[in-house]
Amino acid sequence: MLLHDHLDGGLRPSSIIDLALEHGYGDLPSSDPDDLGKILAAGANRGHLNLYLEAFRHTVGVMQERDALIRVAAECAGDLAADGIVYAEVRFAPELHTERGLALDEVVEAVLEGFRLGSESAAYAGHQIRVYALLTAMRTAARSQEIAELAVRFRDSGVVGFDIAGAEKGWPPSRHLDAFQYVHRENFHTTIHAGEGFGLPSIWEAVQYCGAERLGHGVRIADDITISPGPQGTPGMGEVRLGRLAAYVRDRRIPLEMCPSSNVQTGAAASIGEHPLRLLRQLRFRVTVNTDNRLMSQVSLSSEFALLAREFGYGWADIEWLTINAMKSAFAGFDERIKLIDTVIKPGFAQYR
Repeated sequence: MLLHDHLDGGLRPSSIIDLALEHGYGDLPSSDPDDLGKILAAGANRGHLNLYLEAFRHTVGVMQERDALIRVAAECAGDLAADGIVYAEVRFAPELHTERGLALDEVVEAVLEGFRLGSESAAYAGHQIRVYALLTAMRTAARSQEIAELAVRFRDSGVVGFDIAGAEKGWPPSRHLDAFQYVHRENFHTTIHAGEGFGLPSIWEAVQYCGAERLGHGVRIADDITISPGPQGTPGMGEVRLGRLAAYVRDRRIPLEMCPSSNVQTGAAASIGEHPLRLLRQLRFRVTVNTDNRLMSQVSLSSEFALLAREFGYGWADIEWLTINAMKSAFAGFDERIKLIDTVIKPGFAQYR
């Protein structure tokens, strides 16, 4: 189950090269797939969200035509299915794909068609997957109301929610309050990138001003948790105290869409060993594990779980708990979520109990 994955952050390097040649995009730093993959991933280790985002100009640059969007979306669905994922919400910003004349509706239609084709091909190969779309507005632009209306317009065609993304510092969620209020009036779903590139104020605004149902990353919620030292010579933590915001997020079961490798690469967490996911899991926050950008971070959902198993000693019970958290937090309808939990997740993990 995957809740936080960016379409433009998961392209195959070979496809980027093919599409660049086909559509005349001449800015690629390499025409060799292996080299290109390494170059696009290099920014992921520079410790800052804005630097991490630089590589996206190349992936977005080759995603400006209908056929390119269909191909990228179909390959995304196929790659996720091959990783064993049966449910995914993949987000993209339609406003970034209109440079060569596509209308916003045409962008969304192309991506949804790609998801459909990729899912059908995966099913033919024996891998069932359901891929939904989340439409993202760029917080540094002024089109959030337009994108919110677009998301609602496609709610019965495969779009399950609305999001904002991009540089957090200096671009608070409240700048897009009208868009979120519109989505809420339409009884639709919202997730907001917050607590990754900026701290607690970003999370507070996302939750209290904009009514976020989920937090994209939310890593910095740990800044509102204090831990006193344990007795000298005694293993484990001392007293744990949650601040008002952290307590509210936990009490309200607001899901945290955490992406461990990406969070380290953007500087939101110092290292995997110091990632707050383990503490938040111990405190029973609604933690989920995600990929963010599979190309730039060079990860899959399986590799992220393997990393947590190695670093934190997680076993199958922990992975099952995190997976059920994700399915409970999905924006699909209640019946679909319960069916996947009861017929896929629980039976699938039963063999490891």
